[in-house]
Amino acid sequence: MPRAAAPAWSKHMKIRTTLLAVALALACGTAAAAPAIEVLGSDFTFPKPLPGLPTKLSDFPGLQINHFRTSDGVQLAYWEAGQGEPIVFIPGWSANGAEYINLIYLLSRNHHVFVLDPRNQGLSEKVGHGGRIARFAMDLHEFNAHTGLQKADYVGWSMGAAVLWSYIDLFGTSAFNKAVFVDEPISIYAHQDWSEQERLDAGGTTTSAERMVAGFTTGAPLNSLVTDMKPWQRAMLKDSPYYVNSEAFANAFIKTDPKATARVLFDHVNNDWRDVIQHKIDIPVAIFTGEESNNLPSQRWLHATVPESRLYVYSAKEQGDHFLMFKNPRRFVSDLVQFLGH
Repeated sequence: MPRAAAPAWSKHMKIRTTLLAVALALACGTAAAAPAIEVLGSDFTFPKPLPGLPTKLSDFPGLQINHFRTSDGVQLAYWEAGQGEPIVFIPGWSANGAEYINLIYLLSRNHHVFVLDPRNQGLSEKVGHGGRIARFAMDLHEFNAHTGLQKADYVGWSMGAAVLWSYIDLFGTSAFNKAVFVDEPISIYAHQDWSEQERLDAGGTTTSAERMVAGFTTGAPLNSLVTDMKPWQRAMLKDSPYYVNSEAFANAFIKTDPKATARVLFDHVNNDWRDVIQHKIDIPVAIFTGEESNNLPSQRWLHATVPESRLYVYSAKEQGDHFLMFKNPRRFVSDLVQFLGH
């Protein structure tokens, strides 16, 4: 039986859809891929020689730094290496892809690894608009379109986990194989009508977002009445050679603008993700935290709330603090690969 001709409106809709796709591709235009050493402009020697890891940046020739432009005109950078199943890392607040150098190297032996520098962070453009977690989630959505990723595993550390929760809230979980959340409170802002158990379950650490933001971005006084001081204290401990190397590498090439990174922080502090976690996560999930993190109670709540999730709690000897994936990358990579199953 001959196929009937498509109605005129159907043809019109196909043409319109094609034009919209072209427009999005142009809006998210790309820059050519380039080796990291060329983008950064020089080689780098890591201060602590470690077996099985690069001694110099030039020992990692497969590392690239690429760019794309979002639909609202912001050029975002992303770090990329390896072949195989894709893993996408979303850094935390003020963090960047350079800090992931050890993780990228270890995982790129068998995986296609991406680390997206959020807007106003790392090598991404510094702009005065889009300082909201929801916009960061849209940036990730457009990154997926740019790279052609239809399915991947996603790892969000600190604020990066909140970006993934926002992504799931807006777009669902169809782009996810599995998700990994690393030591992020469910709601940093602690509501005054909460019980102490509710505060612990949510991970609330402040009742004044303004004071917390001022302390993080302008040097205003911080103490345990304003926010959780444990991450600050643990960040100062250079007791891991892996962490010494990644921090030195990041500090050599990344110039953080406190005014730029401040733009998302107020929005980040005031988001409460409990409803997303309770109702919208339907994929396999791993949660990483440690005995040296005050977020541990909220991560236990997250584990108890998400069906069939897996909880990894690192001990103090295993560098179980907010920076566990950078201080103990070999253990983290081993656990991550085991959870992902590839």
